Amino acid sequence: MEIYQPAEDSYLLQKWVRRYAFGRVLDMGTGSGIQALTAVENPNVKEIIAVDINEHAVRHVEEQVTRQKLRKMKVLQGDLWEPVHGSFHTIIFNPPYLPQDKDIEDKSLYGGKKGWEVIAAFFSRAAEHLFHDGAMLLLFSSLTHKEKVEEIIFHHLFEFQELERQKLAFEELYVYLVTKSGLLRELQNKGIHDMHYLAHGHRGEVFKGMMDLTQMVKKYIPKRTLVPVAIKVERKGSVAQQRLENEAKWLAQVNQKSIGPKLLLAGERYIVMEFVEGKIIEEWMNDKKCSEVLKILRSVLEQCFVLDQLHFAKEEMHHPHKHIIITPLGEPVMIDFERGHESQNPQNVTQFVEYICRLRKELAAHGFIVPVDMLRELAKRYKEQPGKETFMVFLRALG
Repeated sequence: MEIYQPAEDSYLLQKWVRRYAFGRVLDMGTGSGIQALTAVENPNVKEIIAVDINEHAVRHVEEQVTRQKLRKMKVLQGDLWEPVHGSFHTIIFNPPYLPQDKDIEDKSLYGGKKGWEVIAAFFSRAAEHLFHDGAMLLLFSSLTHKEKVEEIIFHHLFEFQELERQKLAFEELYVYLVTKSGLLRELQNKGIHDMHYLAHGHRGEVFKGMMDLTQMVKKYIPKRTLVPVAIKVERKGSVAQQRLENEAKWLAQVNQKSIGPKLLLAGERYIVMEFVEGKIIEEWMNDKKCSEVLKILRSVLEQCFVLDQLHFAKEEMHHPHKHIIITPLGEPVMIDFERGHESQNPQNVTQFVEYICRLRKELAAHGFIVPVDMLRELAKRYKEQPGKETFMVFLRALG
């Protein structure tokens, strides 16, 4: 594998390395070592770690370190974060950013099939290696797909500032200064790490992370307790904040009845809750016995009745296929409480009964013939008398 020699991109980034490098510095994918050797000249730089997957590049930079007697610089061989330990004030990354050419292998040039895959892998662990007050200098090309790179940055809760762009014959180069968002710093301070983007919701973004629960407990616990969590974050320019506040309020209440994912934290722009592993209800039903399916339907109905008794309208129980997760232990968990509201006439039970009626073909395949007319008649009676006695009739109708 050849060493990537300095070119227009290297010299463009070098200018900003001179200005921004300070403290403990990481030069990721050092190549010829141009950025690390530039940073070492800055008196504000205390230590430099240069990393490259190419053993020839590592040996080449080590020779320069020895020849120039650069005591504060160390060179490591490895793939991205593999050999890296600790955190840094400055991280420099001039990645391979070209889309892969057919039948040509050169890790110093190609950033993956579409050009941005190496950048995505870099950001997957960048937060844990950057001090809160640190910054990253990232160079990439228009051939890497600028919108995708910015999406990757946002999906890891970073912010960026464009420092410079340079037009070349067939591409445009960009240098970004990337820093942790205030939200990322706050979540890390709360003991949440390894965050990555999970899904695009109607009103916000959903991330998955790992949370150290020992930070929530005042007394000393000798061993860290890490649990997977879901983090809902408001989307700029939406009404997500009010929705998240609403979801946090109701989750705190329904949790007391053992309903919903456990609420762990709530902030101005986010809520953190237990991450529910499992399958959505209709996907889970595919290979299950009739008795297992009916047990789940009864359990969900019982939760709906509890919500009715709390005068809480969830507003999604007539089409809840994405809002009920069945865990590996066979327990149904309702998710997404952001649209819920107080109501004197909640319809959680009757909405879910109507959902069961619409599933009659799927349930027939499991050997259960849904008594549609009976259930709908019972639903009318329940609306008139929404109490325990009329509710129990529903459960008996489901075997």
